[in-house]
Amino acid sequence: MLAGFKIGELAAQTGASVETIRYYEQQNLLPAPARSDGNYRIYGDCHIKRLQFIRHCRSLDMTLDEIRRLLDYRDTPDGNCAGVNELLDKHIVHVAGRIKELKGLQAQLKQLRGQCAVSQSSKDCGILQGLDDANHADPVI
Repeated sequence: MLAGFKIGELAAQTGASVETIRYYEQQNLLPAPARSDGNYRIYGDCHIKRLQFIRHCRSLDMTLDEIRRLLDYRDTPDGNCAGVNELLDKHIVHVAGRIKELKGLQAQLKQLRGQCAVSQSSKDCGILQGLDDANHADPVI
């Protein structure tokens, strides 16, 4: 039998679900693991490190395409990292845009919350009436 661990053990060690691990394999973000005699996937330390890298990138709201590009740079350690800087600069701009959108969403929610200051019957609830008012619905995101 091959040394290593099965997909459930990889999931437990990294906090990723089994479905997520399989998805990352399908997306070619994780290399295909070896197979045991019983056709079980057998993972190694390289899979743990790569999955931790991917999960860290996802926690920074990076897309799979961005992660794929970063993995390409990571897999060519002697290459120039100027593209990494460019990718991160673009992602920072994206995050700034999302923050602006979320602040707009927060303002809308606060304004909506201000329409119902006291507990009353649902038919008189200013929040529900505000949500019914399609004329004031602004696309947020």
